[in-house]
Amino acid sequence: MAENGASVNTEGGEAAEGVPCWVDASLPDVEAGKRFYGELFGWSFDAVGPRGVAGGPRGAAWAHREGDPVAALLPKRDGRMPTVWTVYLATRDATVLTRRIPEEGGQVIAAPTPLGGLGRQALAVGPEGAVFGLWEPALHGGFGERRPASGGFARAVLHTRDPEAARPFWDGLFGGPRIAIAPLAGVFPEVMPSHFLVHFSVSDLESALGAVYRLGGRVQAQPFQTDRGPVAVVTDNQNASFALLES
Repeated sequence: MAENGASVNTEGGEAAEGVPCWVDASLPDVEAGKRFYGELFGWSFDAVGPRGVAGGPRGAAWAHREGDPVAALLPKRDGRMPTVWTVYLATRDATVLTRRIPEEGGQVIAAPTPLGGLGRQALAVGPEGAVFGLWEPALHGGFGERRPASGGFARAVLHTRDPEAARPFWDGLFGGPRIAIAPLAGVFPEVMPSHFLVHFSVSDLESALGAVYRLGGRVQAQPFQTDRGPVAVVTDNQNASFALLES
Protein backbone atom coordinates (compact mmCIF):
# COMPACT_ATOMS: atom_id res chain seq x y z
CA MET A 1 0.00 0.00 0.00
CA ALA A 2 1.53 3.33 -0.99
CA GLU A 3 1.40 6.08 1.61
CA ASN A 4 2.32 9.75 1.58
CA GLY A 5 3.12 12.24 4.27
CA ALA A 6 5.32 12.82 7.26
CA SER A 7 5.58 10.71 10.34
CA VAL A 8 5.35 12.15 13.84
CA ASN A 9 8.08 14.66 14.57
CA THR A 10 8.80 17.23 17.22
CA GLU A 11 10.03 20.78 17.53
CA GLY A 12 11.82 21.56 20.77
CA GLY A 13 10.29 18.52 22.50
CA GLU A 14 6.72 19.34 21.43
CA ALA A 15 4.84 17.98 18.45
CA ALA A 16 5.22 20.14 15.35
CA GLU A 17 2.15 21.97 14.06
CA GLY A 18 -0.26 19.59 12.36
CA VAL A 19 1.35 16.26 13.29
CA PRO A 20 -0.34 13.63 15.45
CA CYS A 21 0.36 14.24 19.14
CA TRP A 22 -2.34 12.26 21.00
CA VAL A 23 -5.01 9.59 20.58
CA ASP A 24 -8.03 8.48 22.57
CA ALA A 25 -10.71 5.81 22.24
CA SER A 26 -14.39 6.34 23.01
CA LEU A 27 -15.66 3.06 24.44
CA PRO A 28 -18.95 1.76 25.90
CA ASP A 29 -17.02 0.02 28.71
CA VAL A 30 -13.77 1.62 29.83
CA GLU A 31 -12.99 -1.17 32.30
CA ALA A 32 -13.25 -3.76 29.51
CA GLY A 33 -11.00 -1.54 27.40
CA LYS A 34 -8.42 -1.39 30.18
CA ARG A 35 -8.30 -5.18 30.33
CA PHE A 36 -7.97 -5.50 26.55
CA TYR A 37 -5.29 -2.87 25.98
CA GLY A 38 -3.53 -3.56 29.25
CA GLU A 39 -2.94 -7.16 28.20
CA LEU A 40 -2.28 -6.44 24.53
CA PHE A 41 0.19 -3.57 24.96
CA GLY A 42 1.25 -3.74 28.60
CA TRP A 43 -0.43 -0.43 29.41
CA SER A 44 -1.07 0.74 32.96
CA PHE A 45 -3.84 3.21 33.77
CA ASP A 46 -4.43 6.24 35.99
CA ALA A 47 -7.65 8.07 36.78
CA VAL A 48 -5.96 11.47 36.52
CA GLY A 49 -4.21 13.07 33.59
CA PRO A 50 -0.48 13.27 32.87
CA ARG A 51 1.61 14.84 35.66
CA GLY A 52 -1.26 14.16 38.03
CA VAL A 53 -3.32 17.01 36.61
CA ALA A 54 -7.08 16.54 36.64
CA GLY A 55 -8.81 17.02 33.30
CA GLY A 56 -10.79 15.23 30.63
CA PRO A 57 -14.16 13.53 30.87
CA ARG A 58 -15.26 11.87 34.08
CA GLY A 59 -14.40 8.19 34.01
CA ALA A 60 -11.45 8.58 31.61
CA ALA A 61 -8.51 6.20 31.97
CA TRP A 62 -5.08 7.61 31.09
CA ALA A 63 -2.80 4.92 29.68
CA HIS A 64 0.96 4.71 30.21
CA ARG A 65 3.66 2.41 28.86
CA GLU A 66 7.07 2.34 30.51
CA GLY A 67 6.06 5.43 32.47
CA ASP A 68 5.17 7.54 29.41
CA PRO A 69 1.66 8.66 28.39
CA VAL A 70 0.42 6.78 25.32
CA ALA A 71 -3.38 7.22 25.04
CA ALA A 72 -6.65 7.75 26.88
CA LEU A 73 -9.77 5.58 27.07
CA LEU A 74 -12.97 7.61 27.38
CA PRO A 75 -16.50 6.52 28.29
CA LYS A 76 -19.05 7.04 25.54
CA ARG A 77 -21.78 9.39 26.75
CA ASP A 78 -24.13 8.64 23.88
CA GLY A 79 -24.68 5.10 22.62
CA ARG A 80 -25.47 6.46 19.16
CA MET A 81 -21.90 7.71 18.75
CA PRO A 82 -19.33 5.42 17.12
CA THR A 83 -16.81 3.38 19.09
CA VAL A 84 -13.61 4.77 17.62
CA TRP A 85 -10.03 5.84 18.07
CA THR A 86 -9.53 9.57 17.44
CA VAL A 87 -6.22 11.17 16.50
CA TYR A 88 -5.36 14.71 17.64
CA LEU A 89 -3.13 16.98 15.59
CA ALA A 90 -0.93 19.48 17.39
CA THR A 91 -1.56 23.21 17.15
CA ARG A 92 -0.21 26.22 18.97
CA ASP A 93 -3.54 28.06 18.69
CA ALA A 94 -6.73 26.02 18.36
CA THR A 95 -8.89 29.15 18.06
CA VAL A 96 -7.03 30.46 15.02
CA LEU A 97 -6.87 27.04 13.38
CA THR A 98 -10.59 26.29 13.81
CA ARG A 99 -11.37 29.61 12.13
CA ARG A 100 -9.33 28.53 9.13
CA ILE A 101 -10.78 25.03 8.78
CA PRO A 102 -14.04 26.18 7.07
CA GLU A 103 -12.01 28.45 4.79
CA GLU A 104 -10.03 25.42 3.59
CA GLY A 105 -13.18 23.31 3.03
CA GLY A 106 -13.57 21.46 6.33
CA GLN A 107 -16.05 21.80 9.17
CA VAL A 108 -15.64 22.35 12.91
CA ILE A 109 -17.88 20.04 14.93
CA ALA A 110 -16.66 20.97 18.44
CA ALA A 111 -15.10 24.35 19.22
CA PRO A 112 -11.90 24.55 21.30
CA THR A 113 -12.61 23.48 24.88
CA PRO A 114 -10.22 23.58 27.85
CA LEU A 115 -9.54 20.30 29.68
CA GLY A 116 -8.46 21.50 33.10
CA GLY A 117 -4.86 22.61 32.93
CA LEU A 118 -3.94 19.98 30.35
CA GLY A 119 -4.70 22.00 27.22
CA ARG A 120 -7.52 22.68 24.78
CA GLN A 121 -9.11 20.31 22.31
CA ALA A 122 -11.40 20.70 19.29
CA LEU A 123 -12.97 18.30 16.78
CA ALA A 124 -13.32 18.82 13.06
CA VAL A 125 -13.96 16.94 9.84
CA GLY A 126 -12.05 17.26 6.58
CA PRO A 127 -13.79 17.71 3.21
CA GLU A 128 -13.33 13.96 2.54
CA GLY A 129 -15.33 13.20 5.71
CA ALA A 130 -12.61 12.07 8.14
CA VAL A 131 -13.02 13.23 11.74
CA PHE A 132 -9.93 14.44 13.57
CA GLY A 133 -9.07 16.30 16.73
CA LEU A 134 -6.90 19.31 17.47
CA TRP A 135 -4.82 19.60 20.62
CA GLU A 136 -3.37 22.87 21.95
CA PRO A 137 -1.04 21.75 24.73
CA ALA A 138 -0.60 23.29 28.15
CA LEU A 139 0.62 20.88 30.84
CA HIS A 140 -0.06 17.87 28.60
CA GLY A 141 2.08 17.97 25.48
CA GLY A 142 0.95 14.61 24.14
CA PHE A 143 3.32 11.76 23.40
CA GLY A 144 6.49 13.85 23.55
CA GLU A 145 9.76 12.74 21.98
CA ARG A 146 10.15 9.41 23.79
CA ARG A 147 7.91 6.53 22.76
CA PRO A 148 8.03 2.87 23.76
CA ALA A 149 9.46 0.58 21.10
CA SER A 150 6.42 -1.67 21.48
CA GLY A 151 2.91 -0.83 22.61
CA GLY A 152 3.05 2.86 21.77
CA PHE A 153 1.67 5.13 19.06
CA ALA A 154 3.40 4.60 15.71
CA ARG A 155 1.47 6.73 13.21
CA ALA A 156 -1.97 7.70 11.95
CA VAL A 157 -2.98 7.27 8.31
CA LEU A 158 -5.91 8.96 6.59
CA HIS A 159 -7.66 6.39 4.38
CA THR A 160 -9.82 7.95 1.68
CA ARG A 161 -11.08 7.16 -1.82
CA ASP A 162 -9.01 9.85 -3.53
CA PRO A 163 -5.79 10.70 -1.68
CA GLU A 164 -4.69 13.29 -4.23
CA ALA A 165 -8.00 15.16 -3.95
CA ALA A 166 -7.71 15.14 -0.15
CA ARG A 167 -4.16 16.48 -0.02
CA PRO A 168 -4.80 20.21 -0.74
CA PHE A 169 -6.94 20.65 2.41
CA TRP A 170 -4.25 19.25 4.69
CA ASP A 171 -1.39 21.03 2.96
CA GLY A 172 -3.31 24.30 3.03
CA LEU A 173 -4.25 23.96 6.67
CA PHE A 174 -0.77 23.14 7.94
CA GLY A 175 1.48 24.53 5.22
CA GLY A 176 2.82 21.22 3.95
CA PRO A 177 2.61 17.45 4.24
CA ARG A 178 2.06 16.58 7.89
CA ILE A 179 -0.07 13.44 7.73
CA ALA A 180 0.03 10.16 5.84
CA ILE A 181 -2.73 9.63 3.28
CA ALA A 182 -3.57 6.30 1.63
CA PRO A 183 -6.40 4.88 -0.50
CA LEU A 184 -9.22 2.89 1.05
CA ALA A 185 -8.97 0.31 -1.73
CA GLY A 186 -6.85 -2.69 -0.93
CA VAL A 187 -7.37 -2.41 2.82
CA PHE A 188 -11.03 -1.46 3.33
CA PRO A 189 -14.21 -1.76 1.25
CA GLU A 190 -14.57 1.35 -0.90
CA VAL A 191 -18.03 1.94 0.56
CA MET A 192 -16.39 2.63 3.95
CA PRO A 193 -16.24 6.34 4.86
CA SER A 194 -12.91 8.14 4.94
CA HIS A 195 -11.25 7.88 8.34
CA PHE A 196 -8.00 8.07 10.27
CA LEU A 197 -6.51 4.72 11.23
CA VAL A 198 -4.38 4.82 14.39
CA HIS A 199 -1.33 2.50 14.33
CA PHE A 200 0.37 1.08 17.43
CA SER A 201 3.82 -0.51 17.32
CA VAL A 202 4.42 -4.16 18.17
CA SER A 203 7.61 -6.19 18.11
CA ASP A 204 5.93 -9.40 16.87
CA LEU A 205 2.87 -8.97 14.67
CA GLU A 206 1.89 -12.65 14.63
CA SER A 207 2.00 -12.86 18.43
CA ALA A 208 0.01 -9.61 18.76
CA LEU A 209 -2.70 -10.92 16.42
CA GLY A 210 -2.96 -14.05 18.55
CA ALA A 211 -3.46 -11.84 21.60
CA VAL A 212 -6.16 -9.83 19.82
CA TYR A 213 -8.14 -13.02 19.15
CA ARG A 214 -7.60 -14.30 22.69
CA LEU A 215 -8.83 -11.02 24.20
CA GLY A 216 -12.04 -10.95 22.15
CA GLY A 217 -11.01 -8.78 19.21
CA ARG A 218 -10.91 -9.70 15.54
CA VAL A 219 -8.81 -9.09 12.43
CA GLN A 220 -10.27 -6.76 9.78
CA ALA A 221 -7.36 -6.88 7.36
CA GLN A 222 -4.71 -9.58 7.34
CA PRO A 223 -1.05 -8.45 7.41
CA PHE A 224 0.14 -6.47 4.40
CA GLN A 225 3.38 -4.69 3.65
CA THR A 226 3.82 -0.90 3.93
CA ASP A 227 6.78 1.45 3.69
CA ARG A 228 7.11 1.21 7.48
CA GLY A 229 6.79 -2.57 7.81
CA PRO A 230 4.03 -5.19 8.10
CA VAL A 231 0.62 -3.90 9.23
CA ALA A 232 -2.64 -5.61 10.20
CA VAL A 233 -5.96 -3.90 10.92
CA VAL A 234 -7.88 -5.20 13.92
CA THR A 235 -10.75 -4.32 16.22
CA ASP A 236 -10.78 -4.48 19.99
CA ASN A 237 -13.38 -6.31 22.10
CA GLN A 238 -15.79 -3.35 21.64
CA ASN A 239 -15.36 -2.97 17.86
CA ALA A 240 -12.98 0.01 17.81
CA SER A 241 -10.63 -0.33 14.82
CA PHE A 242 -6.88 0.26 14.95
CA ALA A 243 -3.75 -1.07 13.27
CA LEU A 244 -0.73 -3.00 14.48
CA LEU A 245 2.62 -2.08 12.92
CA GLU A 246 5.55 -4.42 13.39
CA SER A 247 8.67 -2.39 14.00
